[in-house]
Amino acid sequence: MRVSTQIIFDQNMKSMSQQQSAFMKVGNQLATGRRVVNISDDPQAASRAVNVQQSKATTQQMLDARVSARNNLSQQESVLNGLGDMITRSKTLLVQASNGAMSELDKASIAAELEGLYEAMIGQANVTDGVGRFLFAGQKDDSAPVVKIDGRAQFVADIVPREQFIDDNRKMTVRDTAERVFAAAPGSTTYHVKVDSANQGTLVVNSTNVLDTTNPQFGEKFTVAFADDGAGGLTYSITTAAGEQATGAFNAGDAIEFGGLRFATSGTPSAGDSFTAGRAAEMDPNLFRTMEDVIQQLRQPLETDEQRAAQRNVLSESMRELDHMLDNILTRRASVGSRLNELDTLDLVGNNRLLAYEQTLSDLVDLDYVKAASDYSMRMIGLQAAQKTFVDIKGMNLFDYLR
Repeated sequence: MRVSTQIIFDQNMKSMSQQQSAFMKVGNQLATGRRVVNISDDPQAASRAVNVQQSKATTQQMLDARVSARNNLSQQESVLNGLGDMITRSKTLLVQASNGAMSELDKASIAAELEGLYEAMIGQANVTDGVGRFLFAGQKDDSAPVVKIDGRAQFVADIVPREQFIDDNRKMTVRDTAERVFAAAPGSTTYHVKVDSANQGTLVVNSTNVLDTTNPQFGEKFTVAFADDGAGGLTYSITTAAGEQATGAFNAGDAIEFGGLRFATSGTPSAGDSFTAGRAAEMDPNLFRTMEDVIQQLRQPLETDEQRAAQRNVLSESMRELDHMLDNILTRRASVGSRLNELDTLDLVGNNRLLAYEQTLSDLVDLDYVKAASDYSMRMIGLQAAQKTFVDIKGMNLFDYLR
């Protein structure tokens, strides 16, 4: 077969172009530090790298979400810490006010300090984060969760806690509601007693003692009502949700026992007087209402035994409610602490996962500089050889040999 000059030129040009392309590819790899610059360099590795990049981006997004969650929970923990101090101080003031030697002026001074604490508690309920969102407003964090209506603090209705994903399949509550913090109480065997504010007698419920937690009626909410026996004495009846459960005669100072509980009393009730007992969570606890009631009561003049009995009952009930609310605050703080610990654990796992993804990406697409440098030298030699060959062939002339 005859080989024309055109064929020789075309083959040398093609060889030189291939060598130049290979040389430029290695140079591009060295410049970018990546083995896979284009998908065509290694389609399988490029496809796997896309999947790894997506997983890495998701993991980074969860890390960012946990930063936001940690900020919210840390602020809540700080508020709960301060709120616990306020409740403790309020309890101390109520103990002082319960001293019979306190004058009305002294009680008015205590009421003034309690009012300052009360306003501070409302401020804590309506505290905002660094961008103006209300910390205890749950999903409605653009409006205050506690408002004052006719001088009484009210919780905004229909607020639910805010949750967010902190990992692929884990949602966490990052914003509690004010009602859960300032009104809810943990379920327990602790009983709370509420003496009817409309009572006309001098009955005071001094204490509640648990006698038998195995009693079949232990844990039920019930009301004790007093009535005239028709002979100048008093009787009492105990009613639960199921109806009347017990009755008996009552004399001033008698203790009342029911459902494994014993209630120590003093004073004499009037016919129609009553009190209700139940688990703390069933008695509709509300820190703001407790503070409002006790502040109002401490400012009332005491002119009759009935008024003194009413104040003793309010002080006693308020101290029990503050104890329950402090328990609730401590429970909430423990919950926040456990969630913060979980975030730390997830961060540790997430960071390790990111390192694993980085290593996988490096194995798939990163450049081996030692091998690339060797390839670069070889491609340069190949390109130079192709260029030299082309120059030599181009200079050949048959007429040089015809002499």
